[in-house]
Amino acid sequence: MAQLSDTLKFKSGAALKNRFALSPLTNLQSHADGVLSDDEFRWLTMRAEGGFALTMTCAASVQESGIGFPGQLGFHDDKHLPGLTRLAAKINEYGSHSVAQLHHGGLRAMKGPKAPSADEKLGAEAMTLDEIQVTRDCFVAAARRAEQAGFHGVELHGAHGYLICSFLSPELNRREDAYGGDPDRRARFLFELIDGVRAATKPGFSLGVRLSPERWGMVVTEAAAVAQRMMREAKVDYIDMSLWDVKKAPQDEQFQGRSLASYFTELDRGPVLLGAAGKIMSAQDCRDVLAMGFDFPLLGRAAILHHDFPKRALADANFTAKATPVSEAYLREEGLGTAFVNYMRTWKGFVEEAA
Repeated sequence: MAQLSDTLKFKSGAALKNRFALSPLTNLQSHADGVLSDDEFRWLTMRAEGGFALTMTCAASVQESGIGFPGQLGFHDDKHLPGLTRLAAKINEYGSHSVAQLHHGGLRAMKGPKAPSADEKLGAEAMTLDEIQVTRDCFVAAARRAEQAGFHGVELHGAHGYLICSFLSPELNRREDAYGGDPDRRARFLFELIDGVRAATKPGFSLGVRLSPERWGMVVTEAAAVAQRMMREAKVDYIDMSLWDVKKAPQDEQFQGRSLASYFTELDRGPVLLGAAGKIMSAQDCRDVLAMGFDFPLLGRAAILHHDFPKRALADANFTAKATPVSEAYLREEGLGTAFVNYMRTWKGFVEEAA
């Protein structure tokens, strides 16, 4: 069986020095205009220094109208390039594979939310065909900007009800044109993005996709079919499965009787690698992810608690992340700025209450 210390090679050519990847984590730390802040720079580069083989940004905006949360890192304007170039260079300096996660808020955008179909509850308007094509081009332009800044690759955020996910969802996408209807048409937007990014970037630039197979109207078997098609077409390097808990059972009764993860690890993946995120808090959890059939774990909470989790886990087979709640002072030592610490206060039981 693969070891956590083993290298891993992407089909596009990049090699990861170990099996540890940093999950894309919202942290609200960039400036209001999307320009990189010193706090976000410190947070990410500390993880690269701490041994993560793949260091990924938070969900970063590809279009101003698609900004999903305050303090979101921007890739939608050339004014972002100086900060992004500084960030990529430092991550790369530590021998980590630098990845920008490209994101559009869709029906969850802060201002004027858009979606494949109108959503009265969230106040989202249905996108026109022209708007779909403009947004597609914005994703591609952001990928080019990431490459220009020196990032090694990008990941398309296709999870959690955001724009790409909402196209995939039969509940959220009720269109009757080329971008809606059967599963293949609902997946058209995603596959146009994959083709667009591949055509616009140089050979060797890595491309991943994040999927979530539940919630927001997603159907487990449809998500698995999308993943299988990506594996069959082999235009992406990896799929990043956001599972909430890598060991959980499916929510939907018709898919129970086996783990949610098994619907994806059983696929014929060819050269496409498969990662998973969800409650991975110890070295043993990471080994369990490999034993389940994934190629690498993506760490979120554990990486917040320990910037050097990979180094610790490789040195100690029994290493387990520090128990929460933790103090604000502790989080600051681990590289979180004020905005990030305040955001973590919204995660129940994560930050100690002030005396």
